[in-house]
Formats: sequence, C-alpha cells, structure tokens
Amino acid sequence: MFEAQRMSKLLIAASKDQLEAVVRELYRHNVFHIEDFVESNAQGLEGCKIGMPLSGASESSSELVRIRSIENTYGVSSKDMDAGEQKVLTSEVRQRIERELSTIEEEAAAFSEERISLESTIRDYETRIAELKPFTVFPANLADLKGFENFAVFAGLVPAHVSLSVPNETFITAFDKSNLLIAVVLRENAEETEKELFDAGFQPVPIPDEDGTAGERTVWYTHEITRLEGDLEAVSGRIIAQKEKNATFLVACDELLTAEVERAEAPLRFATTEETFVAEGWVPADTVAALTSDLQSATDGKIFISEAEFDPVEEAVPVEYHNPDFSKPTEMLMDIYSRPQYGEFDPTIFVSIVFPIFFGFILGDVGYGIILLALGYYLRKFLKDDAGQKLLDVFRNASISSIIFGLIYSEFLGFALPWDPIGINRHLNIGSHASGHGPDAVLMLVLTAWIGILHITLGRMLHMYNASKMMKPGKHRSKVIFGQLGWILVMWGILLMLWSLFEMPLMPVLAGYPAVFAGINGFGIAGAVLLLVGVVGIGQDSVLELMELPTVISHVLSYTRLAAVGLSSVAIAMVTNYIAIELIIEPQLASLSIFGIVIILVGIVIFLIGHVLNTALGIMGGGLHSIRLHYVEFFTKFYTGGGKKYNPFGKLRKFTED
Repeated sequence: MFEAQRMSKLLIAASKDQLEAVVRELYRHNVFHIEDFVESNAQGLEGCKIGMPLSGASESSSELVRIRSIENTYGVSSKDMDAGEQKVLTSEVRQRIERELSTIEEEAAAFSEERISLESTIRDYETRIAELKPFTVFPANLADLKGFENFAVFAGLVPAHVSLSVPNETFITAFDKSNLLIAVVLRENAEETEKELFDAGFQPVPIPDEDGTAGERTVWYTHEITRLEGDLEAVSGRIIAQKEKNATFLVACDELLTAEVERAEAPLRFATTEETFVAEGWVPADTVAALTSDLQSATDGKIFISEAEFDPVEEAVPVEYHNPDFSKPTEMLMDIYSRPQYGEFDPTIFVSIVFPIFFGFILGDVGYGIILLALGYYLRKFLKDDAGQKLLDVFRNASISSIIFGLIYSEFLGFALPWDPIGINRHLNIGSHASGHGPDAVLMLVLTAWIGILHITLGRMLHMYNASKMMKPGKHRSKVIFGQLGWILVMWGILLMLWSLFEMPLMPVLAGYPAVFAGINGFGIAGAVLLLVGVVGIGQDSVLELMELPTVISHVLSYTRLAAVGLSSVAIAMVTNYIAIELIIEPQLASLSIFGIVIILVGIVIFLIGHVLNTALGIMGGGLHSIRLHYVEFFTKFYTGGGKKYNPFGKLRKFTED
C-alpha cells in the first residue's frame, strides 16, 4: 500500500520461429515492460544484434497513417468515444478495411480539399475587404487610379491636409482619425512629391487591384463571404454526417492497426542472433505465473523463461503504483512532482487524505464547495482523458472537504449558517450582522503550527524509514538515520524550551514548574539537551546542513498560511456581501423606485462578480498552497522520487477483440 507494485525481472529466449507467437502473447497480457536492447559486448550478449520488424510492418504502418489522416479530417478521436456494448471482431475490421477504406479515404480527401478551398477563399476575401477599407471614402472607380504612363499616383494616410508644391490633382477626406490622400502628379515630379509627402507624415496604402468603387467591391466581397460561409457550413454538416457514420469503424481500425504496428516493431527492442532472440523486461510479481504458463502454451513449450535476480537500488526498476481505489486519482499529483523510486515509501495515500483536508481548511464554505463540486462534474464533459478525470476526482474530493469544513465553520458564501461554528470561528466583524466576537485567529495559527510540527516530524521519520530500507547497511546509512533523528530532536527540543518559558494556547503548559538551573526548569533543560544532541546528529551527517537550522522554525511557520489564506477568503466574501447587500441593495428596498431597481441590479452584479472572483481565488489559493506544503515542506524531508514509469508492452482493447 505504501510501496510500489513488487516487480520481477524476466528473461525470455526462444527460436525465431516462435517470435510472432511470443510477441502476440506478450501484447495480449499487457504486463511486460520491455527493457530495450542496446548492442554492446556485455557478457552473454556477444554477437547479438537488434532484431528486425515482423513481416507486414510497413503495410500496417501505411494503413495506420491513412486511417489517422481520415480521423483528422473528420475530427474523430478514441478519447471522445465510449466503447460499444459489444466489441468488433478484428477479422470483420480487416475485411471492412479491404472493402471500404479506399472509398472512405476518397470521400475524406474530397471533403478536406473542399473545406480548405472554401476557407482559403474566405480568408482571401477578408484580406481584400481590409485592403479596400481605407478607400471606402473615395467615390470613384479604383481602376481609374492605375494604368498611367505619364503620371504617378500616391495613395495613403496623412495626419493633416497637405499642399504640394508641384502641379497635382488631389483628393483628401477624413478617414479613421486621419485623412485619406490620393494625389496624381507628373511622373517627373514623383520624387519631389514623395519627399514632401513623407515630410508631412504620409503613410502609403497600396491601391487595390479592383474594378469599381471600394464600397461596391466591399459589398460584393461581403456577400460572397456570406455565401461561402454557407457552403462551408454545408460541407461541415456533411463531414459531421460522415463522422457519425464512420467514427466507430475508424477508431476500431486505429486500435487494430496500432496493435499490429506495435507488435510488428517489438523485435526492434530485442536481442537477436541468426536463429534465436532474447527479450528482457519487468512484470508485476503476481503475474509471472500466468504469463509464463500462457507463453509455454503459445509456443508448445519451445521457450526458455527465467526470473533473474536484480538489485532494486542499483537497477532502474520501473514503478507501478499500488494504492487503494480512493487514492488512485492522487497519483496524478505525485507524477507532477516525481514518481517514487522502486522500494521507496510511496506517500500517495497521505497526500490523498491530507490534501483535501488542507483545501477544506482554507476554503471551508458550503456555498463555494457546492459551486466547485458542480463545476467539477460539468468539466467532465470536456476533460475525458485519464489525467483529466483523475484531476477532477481530486477536485471533487477537495470540494466535498470544503463543504464539510463549511458546516464546521458555519459559512455559506460568507454568510453565517443557523448554528454556531464548531470549535473555530472565522467570522469577521464586518457589517451590521457582526457577532462582536471576531475570528479565532490565534487559535487557527496555533492549530496550523501543530499541523506543521506533526507533518514535518512524519517526513523526517519517513526519511529514516527509506534510509533503513533502501541504503546498504553500513556507516553511511547510520549517519543518515541519526542525522534525520537529529532534525526531529532539534525541533522538539526548541518546542520544549519554548513551552518551559511561555504559556501558549493549545500547547502543553510547562512554564509553571520550579527552576533547576539559571531560571530554567527541567523541561527547558531537557529541551536544551535534545537540541544539542540533535545538532550533533545533523553535524555528523553533514556539517553544511547546520546552516539550515533556522528552517526548523520557518518550515513550521509556513503551515500558518492555511489560516492566513483561509481568513483572507472569508474577508473577501464578507466584504462582497457588505458592499453588495448592505450598502447597495438594502437602502433601495426601503423606498423602491425605477432608479432603485437599477441600483439593486448593480448590487446583484457586484455580488455575483465578487463571489465568482473569490471562488477562482479559492481554487488557486486552496489548491496551490495545499499542494505546496506537500511538495516543498513535506516531500523535501524524505522523498527522493525519480522513479521510472512502468510502461507495459500492449494495450487494453476498447473497441476490438480477436
């Protein structure tokens, strides 16, 4: 539960005439993580080479490219489709490929070509409309501005009217905070005219190659775009119809051909000689017997399978999580940080429990929790991949935690529920409904400090556990274990000294005992001894680590962000309610009028905007700070990570079966 799936290392050897049967059986089981063979002169592998693909690999690969091109045209994706009640036989899929694929491909190519042509034409017409826009204030035919031999035509925008020093015919009129200028001069005066215009801030605009006024041509292009968009919509409709007709077949083809290509290319990862092949890989230990039995049956016993010894510390063993169902979604958060090494303590279960608690502690509000829960279920329509579903499962658990803490805090969108808070009061004295008691800020800060103390202590203990299990017995392992014990002793020694000097809420009261030495009682002296022993333990592991001693306090205090961020969320909610309801809406209800109704609507908008923004801040604050405390404060105390992901050869079929 707290460790990865136990793995076994298998060596599989057989003659090449059994290669296809072995590959097919390994693919079907979907448990064998292949270790890619690299040509070398290692002992036992002399003369071995990388294998060659099975026959038919290139044909299957070509067909797969064709299928995926069609899927791209129709927008078909297996991730967006649910498996039917009955899977399609691979023999039927293969027959349909031979019988129908060419026709479907031709239809898809025709649709794609027509759609691309329409989209290209629409973009071209939109570009022409943009080029015509400056000339819509010019009433004459644009063709009249071109084709001169003895005259030069200048068209562009100027900030103000311009008087040219050479003989000219000029048209100028206001256009879009500037002026459109069209000037016709003799060609021998073109250079002088150009200089004068640019001195006046002239920005040239190309004259469109059109026959007619800019207004007429703009209207024509606009009508054409409307017509083409209708044609494009009709093409899109036909594409959707073909998608609905062929989607199931296409994803079945994709699945079948992907499997064929992966099987055909598997020998590229094996070691081979002229007559034999060797495959090396990893399988979960509880699947060895079943896989071995089926491989023996598939080859009529003409195969050698050996379970090899391996060093779990030195070898890069692939890691597969081994967690109960309720914590599997949290594996996504673990992978974002780093997958645990093989044999290392897996904290996924801790994160799956503590992360929602931290989130609910921060955003403990029934209203916000219900909103987030509904949002999570709505997003399931769009995030259909495995990672997205796991993220939404984590989001769901955090939302439920927010509702539970909201019931404890007696909060609903910043309003008090009809009962007093249980244990902790977070209500601020804002508005006419203030209780006068105020929030239990000190209580919350001390409580979150306790959470930090226990969380960090657990992290150090887990480091000791990992060292005892993953490191080889010896002096170095002892130093590491004693060093981590030193960190625990330092932290608890400081706590004992503080408790012996001061009385703190929710902390042991040790200050009233008689002094033993220099005004310090026995608990203070015990704390000092723990501190000194802890420093020795840290120093014997690494002297440089002693520079990090101040982090003992800063890391614990970091957990007080749970209280601070939570109180800020409550403050925003209550201020929003106070402004929207007490300052804006309630005064208008006393003497209702048309103007008052408008003001009430403004108050409702402010109420909605405020709570929408606070919900977004709650997601970011609750999520980021909760996971940060795990990644930065907790994991750094014990977690190494860097494990290799278990990636078995094969695929669970969703649409096809043999």
